[in-house]
Amino acid sequence: MFENKNLIEFNEYIKYRKVAIIGLGVSNIPLLDYLHEKKAKVTVFDERDIDSISKEIMDKITAYSFDFNLGKRCLEKLKGFDFIFRSPSCLPTKPELKHEADRGAIVTTEIELLMKMAPCKVVGVTGSDGKTTTTSLINAILSTAGYHTHLGGNIGTPLFTKLEEILPEDILVLELSSFQLMGMTVSPDIAVITNITPNHLNIHKDYQEYIDSKKNIFKYQDENGILVLNYDNDITRQCAKEANGKVIFFSSKEKLDNGYIVDDNIIKECTDKIRKHIIDTKDVILRGNHNFENIATALAATASLVDTETAVKAIKEFKPVEHRLEFIKEIDKVKWYNDSVSSSPTRTIAGLYAYNEDIILIAGGYDKNLDYTPIAKPIVEKVKALILLGQTSGKIFDAVKNELEIQGKDLKIYMCENLKQTVETAKKIAKPGQVVLFSPASASFDMFKNFADRGEQFKKLVNEL
Repeated sequence: MFENKNLIEFNEYIKYRKVAIIGLGVSNIPLLDYLHEKKAKVTVFDERDIDSISKEIMDKITAYSFDFNLGKRCLEKLKGFDFIFRSPSCLPTKPELKHEADRGAIVTTEIELLMKMAPCKVVGVTGSDGKTTTTSLINAILSTAGYHTHLGGNIGTPLFTKLEEILPEDILVLELSSFQLMGMTVSPDIAVITNITPNHLNIHKDYQEYIDSKKNIFKYQDENGILVLNYDNDITRQCAKEANGKVIFFSSKEKLDNGYIVDDNIIKECTDKIRKHIIDTKDVILRGNHNFENIATALAATASLVDTETAVKAIKEFKPVEHRLEFIKEIDKVKWYNDSVSSSPTRTIAGLYAYNEDIILIAGGYDKNLDYTPIAKPIVEKVKALILLGQTSGKIFDAVKNELEIQGKDLKIYMCENLKQTVETAKKIAKPGQVVLFSPASASFDMFKNFADRGEQFKKLVNEL
C-alpha cells in the first residue's frame, strides 16, 4: 500500500506547532478539520467581522478551541507563528507576512503545499482568459483516456486535505490564478499559460507583478518539464526564452512549423512543417475562436499522455462550462447567453466574436482599474444595442461613444440601475434572430458575491421571462 512520506513527515511536524490560517475562503476552510485532527495550535485570521462569517464555521472554530482575530486590522496580531497558510487573496507582499517570513515562519498556501507533496504528475493551467475551460478540457481528455484525475485549484475542491487518497499513478489537474502562483516555489510537470493581458490591477502592485506571478507556473520546472504557450500573445511567446524544459506553442494566427494551430476552422498538429488535421471545429459543441484555441491548448498539454483519437472523442463530447457562453433559452426566436465569467474586456471581446448573429450586449460591473478602450471597436462592429450597469458603465460608455464619433456611426446605449432592469430592457428591444449576451467585461463585486452568483441571478431572471 502506498504511503506518502512527505505528507507523513508534514503531519508529524505540524503537531503542536503554532499555525495561522489567514482567510476563511474555499481553499482554507477544509484546513480547520485537518489541522485540528493533526493537533496543531491554530489561530484564524479574517478581515471580515464575525457577522459576515457563517455560523457553522464560527461554531467549528469555537468547538476546536481555535483562537481567532477578525476585522480589517486582524493581521496586526500575526506574530510568533511556525507555519502560515495564507489565502490566495492575501498576497505574500503584505508587510505582516514578510515580517513573519523574515523571522523564520513558513508562509505558504494550501495549493503550494499540495503541489510540493503530490506523489503524482501535476498539470497546471494559468492565464488571463480561458483558464477554466482549458483546465476542464484537459481533465476531460485525461479522464476519457482512463486516468484517475483530481481537479482542483481555482475550480473543483481543495485537494490538500485529500492527499492521503492521491496515488502515484493519478494526475492532478489544477487551475491556478496569479494570486495562487504569487510567491510559489514549485511548478507543475506540465504548465500551460493561455495568455497574459492586464487583469487584477486593483490588487497587484502593477502589471509586472501580475506577469511575474504567472511565470511561477514554469519557473521551477526542470529539463523534463513541458510548457505550453500562446504564440499569438507577445508576453507568453517571450516566456519560451526562460523555459527550462520543452516548449509547445499553439496559435490561431500563425502557421507554426511545430505545435498546434487553428487554421481555417481546423485544429491541426504541426511537426517539422507537416500539418496533421486533428478535428474540424464544426464537430465540437464549443463555439468561438477563443474556445478553438482552448482546444488546441488542451491537445498540446495532453499530447505526451493521451493518443489523438481518445483526445478527439473527449473534445467532441465536451460541453461549455457554466457561465461561459452558456446557452440559457430561446424566447421569441431570440437566444439568451450567460457569459458572467467574462470579468475583463479581453474576455468579452472573445465572446462577441463567437457569434455571427446580431448581438444585444449587457455589460458593466466592478472596476478593476482596467482600460476599456480596446473593447470599443468590437462593440461598434458586433453589437446592435448596448445595455450598461455597474461601476464601469461610464468607462465603457465613454470608450464606445468616442469610437462611434471616430467612425461616424450610431448605437443605442441604455443605462440601467440593476440586473433586472437590463433583462427587461433586452427583452423589449431584442428582435427575432438576435442574441442577448450577458458578458460584463468587469468583475462582479459591486453587486454580487462573485461571477457565479451574478450568472445564476441572470439565468433566474431570464428563465422568469
